[in-house]
Amino acid sequence: MEFSVNHPILFVLVGIIIAAVIGQSAFFMIRAFRRAKKINMDPAVLKKTVLSSIVFTIAPAIAILVGVITLSKSLGIAIPWLRLSIIGSLTYESTAAGTAVAALGEGRSLGATITDASEFVTVLWVMSCGIIIGLILIPLITKKIQSGMIKIERKDKKWSEILNTAMFLGMISAFLGFVFCDVSLIFQGDTSGLVPVCVMFTSAVIMAVLGIISKKTQARWVTDYALPISLVLGMASAIPFTNWLG
Repeated sequence: MEFSVNHPILFVLVGIIIAAVIGQSAFFMIRAFRRAKKINMDPAVLKKTVLSSIVFTIAPAIAILVGVITLSKSLGIAIPWLRLSIIGSLTYESTAAGTAVAALGEGRSLGATITDASEFVTVLWVMSCGIIIGLILIPLITKKIQSGMIKIERKDKKWSEILNTAMFLGMISAFLGFVFCDVSLIFQGDTSGLVPVCVMFTSAVIMAVLGIISKKTQARWVTDYALPISLVLGMASAIPFTNWLG
């Protein structure tokens, strides 16, 4: 049987898993409604909660759709749909997949469709194993970390804030390395390494502008949709930057 990243079998398997997750969500939602009625919660409050949840779920869903589109060229639609619908992160999935594809051969990137089954499985394992580590560590060490952070905050709140900021910047720095890793190619006459840098700054400027608009207008929807808007426009800016810088 010829391998294809969009083979119907993949869609069937992915559909079963996602259906199970949706069923689990529906199960707990029904139980929550029954509990709400049992404690005599106001139906108007329940309706407002459901509607607001639906509206403000659209924002992250747009970001997920962007991720699926980004990864679909190499991995097809089924696997990105699965990875980003259950337990995935756009920044992690794209970075992990891009690194794995690049390791398969010189000049390889997410822009080319994977036609070899072993290469496809390799990329999928890299994406999955990396995210599974978090699932294993969270129940084992999260409570200890939280207790430690609470103790630090009680002793010195200012130092606690500095530590939290430092950890956040450390996480961001890991992704910044991926953005700037090819900048040195400019010394070899290749300006393509500047494309991700320009895209990043474009997205940052758009995010900053949306933040200013949100602060000035007090419009909550701007805050909720700032991320997907900056993502979509940032990706769109990659087209002229690529044509300009190669």
